[in-house]
Amino acid sequence: MKILGISSYFHDSAAVLIDKGEIIAAAQEERFTRIKHDPSFPSQAISFCLKQGECSIHELDAIVFYDKPFLKFERIIETVLETAPKGLALFLKSMPIWLKEKLLLKSDLRKRLKELAQKKVSVPILFSSHHLSHAASSFYTSSFREAAILTIDGVGEWATASISKGNGNIIEHIKELHFPHSLGLLYAAFTSFLGFKVNEGEYKVMGLAPYADPSSEDAEKYYNTIVNELVTVFDDGSLKLKLPYFSYMHAERMIPVKKWEKLFKLSARKPEEPLTKAHASLAFALQKVTEEIVFKMARHAKELTGSDCLCLAGGVALNCVSNGKLMASGLFKNIYVQPASGDAGGALGAALACYHMHFKKNREPKENPMKHGALGVSFSEEEIFQTLEKSRLKYCKLNEKQLLDDVSGYLVQGKVVGWFQGRMEFGPRALGYRSILGDARNPDMQRILNLKIKKRESFRPFAPILLEEELSTYFENAKPNEFMLFVYPIKKELRNPRPEMYYSLPFTEMLNETGSILPAITHIDYSARIQTLAPQTESKIRKLLENFKKQTGVGVLINTSFNVKDEPIVCTPEDAIRCFLQTEMDILVLENYILKKDGIS
Repeated sequence: MKILGISSYFHDSAAVLIDKGEIIAAAQEERFTRIKHDPSFPSQAISFCLKQGECSIHELDAIVFYDKPFLKFERIIETVLETAPKGLALFLKSMPIWLKEKLLLKSDLRKRLKELAQKKVSVPILFSSHHLSHAASSFYTSSFREAAILTIDGVGEWATASISKGNGNIIEHIKELHFPHSLGLLYAAFTSFLGFKVNEGEYKVMGLAPYADPSSEDAEKYYNTIVNELVTVFDDGSLKLKLPYFSYMHAERMIPVKKWEKLFKLSARKPEEPLTKAHASLAFALQKVTEEIVFKMARHAKELTGSDCLCLAGGVALNCVSNGKLMASGLFKNIYVQPASGDAGGALGAALACYHMHFKKNREPKENPMKHGALGVSFSEEEIFQTLEKSRLKYCKLNEKQLLDDVSGYLVQGKVVGWFQGRMEFGPRALGYRSILGDARNPDMQRILNLKIKKRESFRPFAPILLEEELSTYFENAKPNEFMLFVYPIKKELRNPRPEMYYSLPFTEMLNETGSILPAITHIDYSARIQTLAPQTESKIRKLLENFKKQTGVGVLINTSFNVKDEPIVCTPEDAIRCFLQTEMDILVLENYILKKDGIS
């Protein structure tokens, strides 16, 4: 039984093909179009999935869309009526799109599928609710037979957070929080006020928070302002926003900026303006509130379900700092976070919900249904060879042992390596298939990668990829996670002491202080967002880490996504070569082919 899941028309469009409940292929449209967070109909992603599954559209048993447009339209209409006349201009502006595409979505889908298939498509088209899609994407890809499921995002149709229970092949919806009260939209509002792009810059806010002094007057003041003036948080984690301080219900901007400036006694930051300690303190206060709300929601989910296992999904589930603290709390014995927790993962959840709930197919939990996240397109050595020949660049092909020896040696020398192997990752994280690698021991590597390679803000931290058996050597109370979705503290004995008055230093000077024996992956607060590779993982990145450890005694590298700021992760060999040439990257590895910049022997 083959089912195609689709998400599109908001952000992070994607397509997923499953066959008998197994994930055959999954990809975001942005990787093909090179438009970051591309919301358009995922025609190229669909074509890839069908090719990977060796089937045509006509052979599908169902096509499932990840939310219900009529319910979303109902929410928009009711919001306009409640906020009239404020929301009228936005409503009139959005109406042509709704009438042309979203309200007539089934017809639009059939039209676009017909264009792909070059003839009429008669496959049934079904619709899943937004939060069911998120919940299904997490529970059905977990190894749990039963679990509490917590979904938190900006908004679906009406729901902004929901609690469900998964048991066998059934997901039982229990409770939900409704728009306009939303933790995801609260976080987005601060993202906007701090000068970052909504639906894209939230992780920057999370990375900025540790630069604040937790005991500072500003941090305490901003925290109190949020919980006393912006949001009321209840014991079950539900929340109520003070709506006069938010404008997303009736305008294109998230907040009334002047009101926020008066409330926080702080000017809204423009994207090009430098960051200050006050901005960091505001980010810290928001992150603290977020962690408290998530914990309360999770505790209530445990009370309602009685489960010792938790599945997380929705955009807020990508807040890996919150995830790490929830794991450390011991509230649940096991926590699984869907690696594609955002809307792209909704395509996966819609397909799986259709298979298990609509078609009532049994489910046997598996250890690795996500296939380490490597669910996207791959390229043969012949295809890579042809690309290299067209590029007219110097390259050589090595056997695997020589390649691993050479690349490990380059990393030891402080070189930056573009690493392109196997199938592309599904979701926002590079997991060792489309990655940029560096030596985590190098105190200059964080600065080099941010400024010379990624071309992004200097305060941004980098994540380590490490052999699972190295985890207890470097991190406190950490559990293995192959999807880079939990933050854990570096062991105390490995940390370097901070100078007195550390938090009063300018940002640039804070960055000059090496935090641990792995300075390039140690954030300001002695933490890191980990990715572990189990001994049974059969991947070239695992072999590279083993080789690097033989040479250095350390089985840890920096792993960051193979792209530059404002671009999607590379998809094709051509993308990788372009990124290699446009940055100060030293080495490019395409399967067993290796390219070096001039002057590197």
